[in-house]
Amino acid sequence: MTTEGAHSIFENGLDKNTANYVPLSPLSFLKRSATVYPDKIAVIHGAKNYTYQEFYTRCRRLASALARRGIRRGDTVSVLAPNVPALLEAHYAVPMLGAVLNALNARLDGASVGFILEHGESKVLIADTELSDTTRTALERTGAHPLVVDNVDPLADGGERIGELTYEELLEEGDPDFDWRLPDDEWQAICLNYTSGTTGNPKGVVYHHRGAYLNALGNLITFGLDGGTIYLWTLPMFHCNGWTFTWAVTAAAGTHVCLRKVDPALIFPMIRDHQVTHMCGAPIVLTMLAHAPAETKFAFDHKVQIATGGAAPPSAVIRKMEDLGFEVLHLYGLTESYGPSTVCSWQSEWNDLDLEGRAAKMARQGVAHVTVEDASVLDPETLEPVPWDGVTMGEIMHRSNTVMKGYLKNPEASEKAFAGGWYHTGDLAVQHPDGYIEVKDRSKDVIISGGENISSLEIEEVLYKNPKVMEAAVVARPDEKWGETPCAFVTLAEGAQADAEEIIAYCRENMAHYKAPKSIVFCALPKTSTGKIQKFVLRERAKEL
Repeated sequence: MTTEGAHSIFENGLDKNTANYVPLSPLSFLKRSATVYPDKIAVIHGAKNYTYQEFYTRCRRLASALARRGIRRGDTVSVLAPNVPALLEAHYAVPMLGAVLNALNARLDGASVGFILEHGESKVLIADTELSDTTRTALERTGAHPLVVDNVDPLADGGERIGELTYEELLEEGDPDFDWRLPDDEWQAICLNYTSGTTGNPKGVVYHHRGAYLNALGNLITFGLDGGTIYLWTLPMFHCNGWTFTWAVTAAAGTHVCLRKVDPALIFPMIRDHQVTHMCGAPIVLTMLAHAPAETKFAFDHKVQIATGGAAPPSAVIRKMEDLGFEVLHLYGLTESYGPSTVCSWQSEWNDLDLEGRAAKMARQGVAHVTVEDASVLDPETLEPVPWDGVTMGEIMHRSNTVMKGYLKNPEASEKAFAGGWYHTGDLAVQHPDGYIEVKDRSKDVIISGGENISSLEIEEVLYKNPKVMEAAVVARPDEKWGETPCAFVTLAEGAQADAEEIIAYCRENMAHYKAPKSIVFCALPKTSTGKIQKFVLRERAKEL
């Protein structure tokens, strides 16, 4: 008997319909929480509290107002702001229209923001007044002409209005009972995020509703969120949409505590006053908290879960965090994977290890999230798994519903990223006998400083524009506080004179301040016989500085 061309009995008359199939979207989380817990506090910002019903109503008003202003499916709406309610609300209101949210990195310089507005074809820009200088420069440097809406926050530090109307005025234009719909297709774009990658111009990473929904649930499970969760926004919402915790906390019907600025003097009192249970941040956040002045920090009467990504915190920081009442969870991920994609899942037997032993286990990037289909270390040439020996190097690759749709207007980069049916992270790692992944190096020339990706090529481009610079190469220099900082090796043009302060000041004038090199070394650059700069030599030199 042949099965060629045969059909299963389960394929006949058993079709998808509106009763048995609904597109997955994180918008469902807000509707449910507002229905089940309408009077529960959803958002805290300074002295203001919003219940879930109020939160939902504000989001519907914003969606309605944007629709009346002409925003339609596929349009881009950008937000340039710190962690404020307006940015959180946009995570729901913008997708309610089928539009695409572009949460802008609030640390970028105006020229970079201008490029993103134009590349993403933004129709609306909601901008916090504290960032008005950046906004003004961005609008001057872009061909885009978005409607500018000012978010006027009494907690803001300075700034001025430059928009057509305020955010609250925009909400007043909207219908609180706006009748929105889930997307017809869960593959529909929901967000557009930009990553520096290895080139000067950032790449636009496109998320879909399905991935956002699943990654949020993965975070909810992995981080143990529930109805009692009080989540403090120490992680920027513009970072992979807050690693999708913008949706995960709402799915758990927890409480979002907004925070404009990461400052231990603000964080410790907020943990105490709001009984914060969960927070996230780059390793620099942990370092700031662990080394905060004695008069600022204090121990808590409850445990606070804190998740961190990137380089694992050193054992001394882990000890100080534990003494203060924090429990540290190590995650790994990228913008292209909606944030966290692996987690160093804790094994009970590790509890018996000493601090150094536990820190060594925690330093590993771990295993796939529950909603990630596969996260493996593969030979980049053959795409075969490397031996699980903790020694053989390969590249971390993903297959998952929580991998981006691709790069906006960049099919070549998308094709390269998805070569062979895997998402290539560019991170080199080993896989231990227990299956846990540990990153050993990065194949990309990206410097991760305080949780921010900085392109070494972008810094080099700026340096080469300085008439006093003949050659330049930038590598990561280990830094106790920031994890890494840019270190520039510079060969001056013949007859030119300059000191480190002058070169750094030039960079700060021509790019975002946080991207500028923190140290300059004047020297002849080591090269191969073909003239290629040997960056691996410079990395070793930088470690010795």
